[in-house]
Amino acid sequence: MTLTSLSSEELRKFIADKGLPVYRAKQLLHWIYTAGCGDFNEMLNIPKALRCTLAKTTVIRSLRLAARMKSTDGTEKNLFSLKDGEFIESVLMFEGSRRTLCVSTQAGCAMGCKFCLTGSTGFKRNLAAHEIVEQALFTRGRLLPGSDLTNIVLMGMGEPFENFENVREALMKFTSPAYLGISKRRITVSTCGNAAGIREMGRLGPDVNLAVSLNATTDKVRDKIMPINKRFPISELMAACREFPLNPHRKITFEYVMLKDINDTQKDAKRLLRLLNGIPSKVNLIPLNPYAGSRFTRSTDKNILGFQSLLVEGGVEAPIRKSKGADISAACGQLKNSKIYSEV
Repeated sequence: MTLTSLSSEELRKFIADKGLPVYRAKQLLHWIYTAGCGDFNEMLNIPKALRCTLAKTTVIRSLRLAARMKSTDGTEKNLFSLKDGEFIESVLMFEGSRRTLCVSTQAGCAMGCKFCLTGSTGFKRNLAAHEIVEQALFTRGRLLPGSDLTNIVLMGMGEPFENFENVREALMKFTSPAYLGISKRRITVSTCGNAAGIREMGRLGPDVNLAVSLNATTDKVRDKIMPINKRFPISELMAACREFPLNPHRKITFEYVMLKDINDTQKDAKRLLRLLNGIPSKVNLIPLNPYAGSRFTRSTDKNILGFQSLLVEGGVEAPIRKSKGADISAACGQLKNSKIYSEV
């Protein structure tokens, strides 16, 4: 049995069924989630005999760190093996006092976005909720004493809204004070444009941030670079975004990968302003992160800056995202279970 797969109620029942006091379940929750502990021997306020029994009958986590890479900019990419032999990756990025973890929600990805290396791997399976959460637990356990994760982004491998029930359960554990206790304002779910999933999260919550990978301003272009557009064309996607409930001062983030001669013209920028009209929003402009075999080219600095200028003049916040971890294929759209890792 994997302890992270149990809810707090299930863990209390598990402890009670062993004839143990319920407070032992609370201690286990603290060690697993607050302390990020992955070893029973470190749970010093739990009797040694009980620790030995638990070690024989259960495991704390199911993910195993298979390999690790570190970028020259400090970004860390971890390769995890799953119990069935599949692999996933997560990425930890540092920016000032921010420590942002990008987690995967699926092994592989079925979306097939043409500019994304991850999409070329194909889809293997959905991750269980505890497999999503364990990526954060592992990272939290490795951070220096006194530091912690400040932000979590569900933008790694996979499309979160194709695995919504498990993602929603993971979000509850990310945000609940009984588990990781991370502020909802510091958690973002990123979708490549699943309008049905946007509406579902709007109805059911939790109230975390939404990011939408848009990347084009016409259906003709978006059909070519993002197959999901044939299921949810731009008009339906933008309607779902308009319906999405936002608290005061909150915005939807639109991700826009800049592709030379594809989506980076002045006309595109003007169309984008029209699409965003009435939606509290900001646009992250993302210069394409190159990879071997890509059919696309990064937009020129001139086009990116000109695009940004038009958006800002139109009243839309439009930062140009600085890529993190590109030298270890950890940047946006580069995750693909690379085998070029150092030994763990």
